[in-house]
Amino acid sequence: MPDLFRFQVTEEYEDERIDKYMASLIDSLSRSFIQKMMKEQKVLVNNIPVKANYRLRTEDEICFTLPEAAEPDIEAENIPLDILYEDDDVLVVNKPKGMVVHPAAGHYSGTLVNAVMYHCRGSLSGINGVMRPGIVHRIDRDTTGSLIICKNDNAHLSIAAQLKDHTIVRRYRAIVHGVIREEELCINSPVGRHPTDRKKMAAGVRNGKEAVTHIKVLERFRAYTYIECRLETGRTHQIRVHMDSIGHPLLGDTVYGNRKYSLPYVLQGQTLHAMTLGFIHPVSGEYVETTAPLPDYFSHLLETLPR
Repeated sequence: MPDLFRFQVTEEYEDERIDKYMASLIDSLSRSFIQKMMKEQKVLVNNIPVKANYRLRTEDEICFTLPEAAEPDIEAENIPLDILYEDDDVLVVNKPKGMVVHPAAGHYSGTLVNAVMYHCRGSLSGINGVMRPGIVHRIDRDTTGSLIICKNDNAHLSIAAQLKDHTIVRRYRAIVHGVIREEELCINSPVGRHPTDRKKMAAGVRNGKEAVTHIKVLERFRAYTYIECRLETGRTHQIRVHMDSIGHPLLGDTVYGNRKYSLPYVLQGQTLHAMTLGFIHPVSGEYVETTAPLPDYFSHLLETLPR
């Protein structure tokens, strides 16, 4: 049977369109899919079916039913996983460099989804559809580190709500070009599609989404800086775009900042690692935190960069 979910609207979402609210609550659930659910009267507000343009009121109770997930066409593959934490509801893995998170054009095998489908044997959240079972957030192909996988829809909705409320702890490690003089700084600049290159993101763009990154310097080198980045929000390419916007693009990033800096090292993409991930467990209510060790290439760089 399809699962039934209930949420109560808080004051901060007063007068927001319900389809926009629901799309932000569940990462990657499109507004068109939500609107289809409403046409099928699977979304109720205070027990009454509503249209997609309904404006929320404080304390409205939203009740909706998600259809049962279709059987994925994506094949499960016996790909080894570096597991940082696992129980009946969630799985946290240390994603290696070069692995795509979910299948897409040109990458229908060898992805993290293929691996977790084999590992979890069908026990994955179906909210994001057949292409992204269990996926509630993602990191770039060439970014390494912690990623959470949800094994059921209740866990997915809980983690998605924590991401929306910016309560999940996400701390990254990165090496950037140039020497950052401040010990700590905060970059608060909206991120959205680049105005001329639609394959890229950009900071400070009109209609961009709020994006906040907290930076802490860990070590300075002759021409580089080793930093910790704490995400307050989680926009696409946020750290890469923010660091480039202040003149300190990530070492190895051939998409952002590549015209300004040559690459003195042979690297596979940006030097960015999702080290720490912390969240409230969707069932126990306890705080869970995992730490993914730096990959070997990253540690080697820190040992060899000229000081």
